[in-house]
Amino acid sequence: MIESGKIKRRHTVLVVDDHEINRDALGAILEDDYDVIYAENGQEALDIIQSDPNRISMILLDLMMPVMNGFELMDILKKDSELRKIPIIVLTAEKSAELRALQMGAADFITKPFDMHEVIVARVGRIIELSEGRQLISAAETDRISGLYNRSFFYEYVNNLFKYHSDERFDCVILNIEKFHSVNALHGREFGNRVLRKIGEEILAFLKETYGIASRNQADRFEMFCSPQKDYHALLVRVQDAVNSISGKENVHLRMGVAPWEENSDPVTMVDHATSACNMVRGDYQNPLKIFNEEMKQTELLHQRLLDDLYTAEKEDQFKVFFQPKYDIQSDPPCLAGAEALVRWYHPALGMISPGVFIPLFESNGLISVVDNYVWRKTAEQVREWKKKFGFSIPVSVNLSRADIFEPDLAGSLSRIREMNGLESEDLELEITESAYSENANLMIDMMSNLRRRGFRLEMDDFGTGYSSLNMLSEMPIDVLKMDMKFVQSMEVSETNLRLVKVIQDIAKLLHLQIVAEGAETERQVALLREIGCDLVQGYYFSKPLQAEEFTALFENELKNGRVKHDNTRTV
Repeated sequence: MIESGKIKRRHTVLVVDDHEINRDALGAILEDDYDVIYAENGQEALDIIQSDPNRISMILLDLMMPVMNGFELMDILKKDSELRKIPIIVLTAEKSAELRALQMGAADFITKPFDMHEVIVARVGRIIELSEGRQLISAAETDRISGLYNRSFFYEYVNNLFKYHSDERFDCVILNIEKFHSVNALHGREFGNRVLRKIGEEILAFLKETYGIASRNQADRFEMFCSPQKDYHALLVRVQDAVNSISGKENVHLRMGVAPWEENSDPVTMVDHATSACNMVRGDYQNPLKIFNEEMKQTELLHQRLLDDLYTAEKEDQFKVFFQPKYDIQSDPPCLAGAEALVRWYHPALGMISPGVFIPLFESNGLISVVDNYVWRKTAEQVREWKKKFGFSIPVSVNLSRADIFEPDLAGSLSRIREMNGLESEDLELEITESAYSENANLMIDMMSNLRRRGFRLEMDDFGTGYSSLNMLSEMPIDVLKMDMKFVQSMEVSETNLRLVKVIQDIAKLLHLQIVAEGAETERQVALLREIGCDLVQGYYFSKPLQAEEFTALFENELKNGRVKHDNTRTV
């Protein structure tokens, strides 16, 4: 049939009735507008439907039949996620059956005997049209791969769930695939889609057993609100096992965060909390599940407060730069030979904030450059003051964070700070962590080469904790290896670590690099480091990090006693 220039689909109606006269009557009423097929009982109808479910647009169903009655057929269809989409009009002469049929999912009913043929045709047409409209909406609201809701429909339904079922409790669950981009890159997008599809199937199966709603929000992220569960580890294992069943030898790891129900909870906050919990176990293959709790909530509130206060802290000089001395231990006695600039935050309301709290926070949020730039400026100003007071300087190292290497004019910015304070190229040294080298090796080499051309000396910080190969180390334009404190502090009790320290010293000597050991706390540690040829040491054995005024006093005292490394100083 052609309508308005388009081909109109001719729908198929299945008439199910054990009386031939009823089947013939309905066929005569509908055959001008529809293709009509017939079944004598529920079992015969079920066989027809299951053989080609996409063929059937409507079922006209008698309730009282032999073999399998209409109620039994409706019950079977209702349990199948695909077959229950087919609309049903019940054929009945019993008023008492109408309510039960409607409760089981019937869309409408037609009373026997059949009269008002035009009304029957109109009802069938209207219900088919409504059903197809619902299916179009259903297709638009679900993710094609996983079968779960997409983001926009999910949040619409979740808001309604909280609004109209406020007496019920729901937990929020976030499920992520670890490094999904790598899974796709290594094994292909089709394999990745199979993983997503399997996760979606397992989540839908789980929700059928409980009560809730789920979505695939991003490429590798699934969100769910469900009735509170006693054991979320069992749920994670269940989904992981499902993925393992199709992944073969490929390692695909899942992680999960859960935000338990709280009074006056709202969906967005719960998703945020579950996401925070899920992010905390990123890369933790031994413990891939985290339940959000009160302690985490307070940490999250603190983090948000610190993020909000960052620019005020910079403007009001709440950050303070401390200086930890570096001593040349090959001199006798050891001589002051340099310092490392370290930052502390004195918050007016919260007191001293540990750098172990705010530095990782700002790194993860891309704001660490604000702190780094502050430290560079204040350190340069302080070195200028020491040169003015003492007539020469000792080198002070400042830290570069991973985010700084993406700064397009990093070398220019550091050079301008140095020039504005009248410093020589050797006055400021730059420390970069080993992990930053291994994550962005090519970019890092380009950036460091540019800094070297500007005259800066470069230190590889925390050497021994990352994944640097000797080949990478030989390519890096560095001047100093800074040994991680864990080696230093354990070499007294571990012969293996002592040998590792000797190996690091040999590597430095082979590559003509100066070596600095941090974290020295005992006389024995310093003696061992001196014995193996370590150049510089910093740690509590010599001094804790000092405020500028304290370091100035130390500088003055060591200078008076002839314990400043003069061949490492520059006279004004």
